[in-house]
Amino acid sequence: MRSTRFILAAALALATSVASTTWAQGWPGKPVSVISAFPPSSLDVIVRLVDGPFQAAFRQPLIIENRPGAGGNLAAEAVTRSAPDGHTLLVTVDTVATVNPRLYRNLKFKADVDLVPVIYLANSAQTLVCHPAVPVRTVSELVAHARSHDLSYASGGQGVPGHLAAEMFLAATGLRMTHIPYKGPHAALQDLMGGAVQCGFLSTPVVMPHVKSGKLTGLAVTTARRSPIATELPTMSEAGIAGYEATFGQLLLAPRGTPPAVVAALNEAFGAVLTQAEVRDKMLAMDLEFVPNTPEQAAARMHREAARWALVVERLGLRAD
Repeated sequence: MRSTRFILAAALALATSVASTTWAQGWPGKPVSVISAFPPSSLDVIVRLVDGPFQAAFRQPLIIENRPGAGGNLAAEAVTRSAPDGHTLLVTVDTVATVNPRLYRNLKFKADVDLVPVIYLANSAQTLVCHPAVPVRTVSELVAHARSHDLSYASGGQGVPGHLAAEMFLAATGLRMTHIPYKGPHAALQDLMGGAVQCGFLSTPVVMPHVKSGKLTGLAVTTARRSPIATELPTMSEAGIAGYEATFGQLLLAPRGTPPAVVAALNEAFGAVLTQAEVRDKMLAMDLEFVPNTPEQAAARMHREAARWALVVERLGLRAD
């Protein structure tokens, strides 16, 4: 009953917030395909949270399709080639648009040009973890241990948040560790827990159950503030890496040329649901925080992040092809 009440309340908020001009344009006139750039993850969860109220308000569903690969580029390219009518969208970590155009030099498209930001859905963190066989309990102990031992670290792929967070850490400490990229965080987690790789920078909700059970050692989170689901872990800055901060965004984008009224309607639709108390609580339980933003604000943030990460990619000489 509570879920039904929530859907009806969220649908009412959604329907009353969306610009009426979109109805005149006949949008949405069919199911809206939301292509995820990664394997099933919190990206899917966010879309599913919005789907119920979206269907109730617009009589059309949000259909999720996971198309992982090449750091999110496969999904991004597919969306850039779709009709710009608001019926095909990309949901992804923002690195697809802020980092990949500089990390991958042979792309046939530019995500930061060929895609239009609709809304930032959430902010998220990575957590530095190690296998319990590595004799460290703090970041400073890891730094000391890594200076005399060959270590490797796992991430969910080239150019994804875990890769970037790790390279920032290595640059700040002057350490060398071998990067082992995987096809998604869950594959990386399996090898990390099995001891095939010693450390990893992975999504906080993915690793924290294993940290709490003692199967992994949690050292620090990458954000400027402690995570609400990992309050016992310090930030990297608190752990001694001065000035370190790596926060990433989960972003909804549409093909370039999508009518501004449709982009605005999508922004309002997702925003109306994500500000509902029940949704906010569910997202915070996954270490995801939504801050309301307009398409213009989303675009401005995306371009700021692109400029920031361009400096990091160039300084570290990172390449993925």
